[in-house]
Amino acid sequence: MSPFMIPRDPMPHAPHPRALPRLACAALLLFALVSVRAAAQENSDCLMCHAEKSMTMKRGTRTVSMFVDEKKFKLSIHGSIPCAGCHADLAGKEFPHEKPKQVDCGTCHGAEEALHVKSLHGKAILRGDALAPRCKDCHGNHDILAAKNPKSPVSPMQIPYLCGKCHREGSPVMQQRAIHQDHILENFSESIHGEGLLRKGLSVSANCASCHTAHSILPHTDPLSSIARKNIAKTCTQCHTMIETVHRKVIEGKLWEREQHVLPACVDCHQPHKVRKVFYNQGMADSDCQRCHAKADIKAKDGHSLTVNPADLQHSRHAKVACSQCHSEVNVSKIRPCETIVNPVDCTQCHAEVGNLYKKSTHGLLFAKNDPNGPTCKECHGGHGVLGKHQPNSPIFPTNIPKLCARCHREGEKAAVKYKGAQHDIVNHYAESIHGKGLVESGLTVTATCTSCHTAHSVLPQKDPASSVNPRNVPATCGACHHGIQEQFEKSIHSTLVSKTDKKLPACNDCHSAHQIRRADEQGFKLTIMTQCGRCHEEIAETYFDTYHGKVTQLGYTKTAKCYDCHGAHDILPAENPRSHLNRLNVVKTCAKCHPGSNRRFAGYLTHATHHDPDKYPYLFYTFWGMTSLLIITFLAGGLHTLLWLPRALKIRREQKAREKARHDALHPEKKA
Repeated sequence: MSPFMIPRDPMPHAPHPRALPRLACAALLLFALVSVRAAAQENSDCLMCHAEKSMTMKRGTRTVSMFVDEKKFKLSIHGSIPCAGCHADLAGKEFPHEKPKQVDCGTCHGAEEALHVKSLHGKAILRGDALAPRCKDCHGNHDILAAKNPKSPVSPMQIPYLCGKCHREGSPVMQQRAIHQDHILENFSESIHGEGLLRKGLSVSANCASCHTAHSILPHTDPLSSIARKNIAKTCTQCHTMIETVHRKVIEGKLWEREQHVLPACVDCHQPHKVRKVFYNQGMADSDCQRCHAKADIKAKDGHSLTVNPADLQHSRHAKVACSQCHSEVNVSKIRPCETIVNPVDCTQCHAEVGNLYKKSTHGLLFAKNDPNGPTCKECHGGHGVLGKHQPNSPIFPTNIPKLCARCHREGEKAAVKYKGAQHDIVNHYAESIHGKGLVESGLTVTATCTSCHTAHSVLPQKDPASSVNPRNVPATCGACHHGIQEQFEKSIHSTLVSKTDKKLPACNDCHSAHQIRRADEQGFKLTIMTQCGRCHEEIAETYFDTYHGKVTQLGYTKTAKCYDCHGAHDILPAENPRSHLNRLNVVKTCAKCHPGSNRRFAGYLTHATHHDPDKYPYLFYTFWGMTSLLIITFLAGGLHTLLWLPRALKIRREQKAREKARHDALHPEKKA
């Protein structure tokens, strides 16, 4: 027996419990109970030989070093474990011992071993692939360090280099095995993850194991893979925990984990190894789709064309969006990835905020009912050639919007036929309005279009309180362009913010109309505004037309004072309000706009004074009727006198004619003979 095999206390160098997993502790306990002789071996016994750098052995045709660096081993995570704890087949053997068997790390690391066996690497080992990595290839042999140790090959900072041993471009693995990604390390180093890890030293930045896991590496086609389409969101959100909040305006993030093929996967927008803050053509590559869909004769079963013009995509707003981002039901594991597509593209996958507005709108509700009058996103924005609203060729460019809406809303078209409201010939009226002329004739893209008033995606009927054209919301709608006027109007007596009444208050469209808006300085507008004010203020309008101003206006003159000249147009206030145009502090200035040199006595003119109101204007009332009565009595007395005098006047006239005839006969007797 070797002198180094003298029995000693079992397990003289028991490891600290935190240094080993529970399985390792259990294995060592079992080892301690085997026999006193087997437990008698210490690491120092083994190192008497294995500390020699020249120690080697034959393994097949290769000469393998059996040297163990004692310093490195003691610093390793296994430094407190007996050699026989791993090399269990040599426990109790006499020196020199026989050729050792391959160490089974799964004895202590059973959970990791179970994952590794089912992984790509584990399956490659089982089929005898010489390039398949084993535990020691990643973790080392006798110098294994904890992942938190910066010198460990599995520390976050070192993992790209570790994986790069096999997955760098030009390596045997990349040349001899079917790996679809190329230039993986180069791309990673340029990505936002690689930059954070390798250049900025951020150990929390994603590395290879963060996405692919350490021991359960599976292909993306495997449903259990951490990078499978349905699992990628869960993988990414391990670090990007608030990503749903970040994407809240475009993507309803909660669907990422709940439903497959509802939203594009992370890698559809962010290329796996080139992740930056931009979109990428990744996932299902566009070039793969174009192999079929670029053909002019490709058609669906129902006969409609499936041809996609590459030029349309290239110049569209979605030029940096991959096909699979919209057609999210594609399955890259199929020969024809698009054969799994069942449903049409759902634009709300990315445009969730706009989609929610559309679903509640008149258009969206009709579409939900499968009503042909409900326009889809494609009908307004186009299919693969979607352009932005600032591009002149886009159907939603301001000058093109009237034509776009007219497809359905022109008199006789499907929406106009369905419409039961009072507005008719809307498109032609708009074209003749100040807005339409500014847009179509002058090319002013800042002028109001259909969507400026009705909105683009939240079109609602006027009666709906949420509608942009509801009377309560019209001032804010018009104020989007006419902000200064909105500020004046909201402080006026006509505003719902000021007047709390059950009566209907006028909004912009009550005076200016909806689709026939004219310039306020046109003669036609000035003459009709009196009638419009009179619809609510009927009695006051009647008194106005009794005045000089009103009578001149009725003759067709526009230079005389109208309602808005005295009361204001959008800032009408009660006369007692200090800011009112008719307040005693301001009325002289108001009159002076037409009557230079006006003074307070001139401004004291009773504008709406009428002889019809004995309570408000008693002097005028009684004076008018007194004078009128006097005139009537005078004319009646004169008329009666004339009637009574008429018979006598006729008699006198006959007698006068008889005397004249007698005188004539006396003077000319010869004529009588």
